[in-house]
Amino acid sequence: MNYIFSILPDILSGLNITVGLFLLTLIGATPLGLLISLGLRSQFFILRWILNAYVWVIRGTPLMLQLMFFYFGLPMATDNRLVFPKLTAAVLVFILNYAGYLAEIFRGGIQAISQGQYDAAQVLGINRRQAFFKIILPQVFKIVLPSFGNEVINLIKDTSLGYVISLVDILYIAQGHAVSDVTLLPYFIVAVIYLLFTALATLIMRKVESRYRGWV
Repeated sequence: MNYIFSILPDILSGLNITVGLFLLTLIGATPLGLLISLGLRSQFFILRWILNAYVWVIRGTPLMLQLMFFYFGLPMATDNRLVFPKLTAAVLVFILNYAGYLAEIFRGGIQAISQGQYDAAQVLGINRRQAFFKIILPQVFKIVLPSFGNEVINLIKDTSLGYVISLVDILYIAQGHAVSDVTLLPYFIVAVIYLLFTALATLIMRKVESRYRGWV
């Protein structure tokens, strides 16, 4: 027990990286995913083709591989002209990755809204843009909240992948202690931290879903 308390402050010092990566990804990927979902429904074939290809690549390749390619591969391919700091690289890759998944979630939510609601808004003199943001979008958020919540939980766990580029998060620090002290206890501490993190996120998402039912 003394050992756990002795290394706990050091492990927690990496929590700012873990939480920061989570929050920045969520803030960046959510609006980007929504924009991509709208582009996937565009009347322009080329735009739809490009975005469908993007989503296909993102969803068809592992996040770890994307992270390694972006951080290690781009500098090699560009003769070190494109070199990003570790946290910047991780945030960019995570945003691009999760935007692809969220785009499909938002697209499904948009398609669940009947065309009749657009027609009714038009009859009332509401243009298509106003109808989307004031009538359709609130309903879409209500529909996709459970799936969105699942992606939030996945994102919490996926932040641990930052260790592949030596991002100094809680897992990276714990791994250092585990190797130097020849014990699995640091991993146990990290597991408990992730469990608490996911429990908090689950509670928040349930509160949001509960309150949102009364708004829409």
